[in-house]
Amino acid sequence: MIEVYTDAAAAGNPGPCAAGIIIKNGRSSEEHAVFLGEMTNHEAEFLAVLHALKICKDIYPGEILSIRSDSQAAVHALDKQYSKNPAFAPILNQIIEMQASFAMVFYKWIPDKTNKNADRVARAELKRNQQP
Repeated sequence: MIEVYTDAAAAGNPGPCAAGIIIKNGRSSEEHAVFLGEMTNHEAEFLAVLHALKICKDIYPGEILSIRSDSQAAVHALDKQYSKNPAFAPILNQIIEMQASFAMVFYKWIPDKTNKNADRVARAELKRNQQP
């Protein structure tokens, strides 16, 4: 099973956002950062998961993924495959489509303190893209 940790960092809400993704496969670990542009923090949390799935599709197609996020809103919507907020629907639909590339995808909420590496990667990418 591949462990995937995602987090989003935002400078304002809405504001510029970035995603941090940590992928662990046994003893190996890799970091990915994606600048997302202007959006709300919740949208960025959903996009962090989508980008993680895209990366895993290229590297680990057909595997079992355990995706961990400190965003309760995102994890709840992903578990239910439904969101009351229509702004999240297009991203959620893309995530649902992307899940078909894997044997199984599990979503788990984790506390902020357990997600420090993904948070560090996201904040560094946000800072890098805010430099003049």
